[in-house]
Amino acid sequence: MTSVSVITPSGSAGKDVELPGEIFESAVNIPLMHQVVVAQEAAARRGTHATKTRGMVRGGGKKPYRQKGTGRARQGSLRAPQYAGGGIVHGPVPRSYAQRTPKKMRAAALRGALSDRLSHGRIAIVSAFVEGEEPSTKDAFSVLCTAIGATGSRLHRPVLVVVAADDELSRKSLRNVPGARVLDSGQLNTYDVLASDHVVFTQAALEEFVGRVTGAELTVVEAPAKPARAKKTSTAKAKADEAKASEAAADEGTADEPEASAVGEDTAAADKPAARPARATASRAKKPATTDAAQADADSEPDEAPPAVRRRSSGTARKSASSGTDAEQTEEQA
Repeated sequence: MTSVSVITPSGSAGKDVELPGEIFESAVNIPLMHQVVVAQEAAARRGTHATKTRGMVRGGGKKPYRQKGTGRARQGSLRAPQYAGGGIVHGPVPRSYAQRTPKKMRAAALRGALSDRLSHGRIAIVSAFVEGEEPSTKDAFSVLCTAIGATGSRLHRPVLVVVAADDELSRKSLRNVPGARVLDSGQLNTYDVLASDHVVFTQAALEEFVGRVTGAELTVVEAPAKPARAKKTSTAKAKADEAKASEAAADEGTADEPEASAVGEDTAAADKPAARPARATASRAKKPATTDAAQADADSEPDEAPPAVRRRSSGTARKSASSGTDAEQTEEQA
């Protein structure tokens, strides 16, 4: 089932109506609807057209001239079809154009037309068009525009309004609205549904129509969820207000921070050029510190260490050492 909100004259939607699926969710059979519409238009023809034959027109009782001797074609009356003022041959005669359309076909076509309008969101339900007991075209037109979502002082597309059989107040209020066609629930048909862009039911008319077609009562659901939604929105608004208040407090608390940060940035910018040379001097100072430490270690070594250790890198020292060792080897051999 599809739920549709009921619009009140005040413009609010207080109830939801569940439309039965066997009526508003049927298959849309276009050839069937075409056949039913053609039959309905044909049945609307009066069929009173007629013409007079040569026996019905006045005059022509005398033979215009003699039968022979004139050289002309023989004629028996001046009211023959070939003469002006004569009778009509094979002209239209009164007849009925009604076509036999089974009841089930008409019902199926109407269900398909209503289902098509509902699938496009063009079915609306109104609790009443006028509040009170006096007809008012202005109030009824305002409610009708609210139901179909139209704007302006006139209807640009045709609208079908279905009212209850005893609802004379709505009928009198809408009978002078251009573009609005008012029907009883028992007069609802396929042609008028397809010829209108929107179909607007009153709640009483919809109950009559559903009860006559399905034999069941219309399901009306109260909408208590709207106050709950209002509470949710109110709590959401409260949370949003609290968030805004906290943001405002944070902004007030940090109002002086930009100046301090600006001063800090200035000082940092001033310190950055001085910090780089300090790091450089520190790194440079570390190198002599290491050399001094090495010299201190060298000084702390005992005096017994031969000074030749420092001269090992030179070539002469290596030669002398090698020659000394060779001499010692020869002496040992000897």
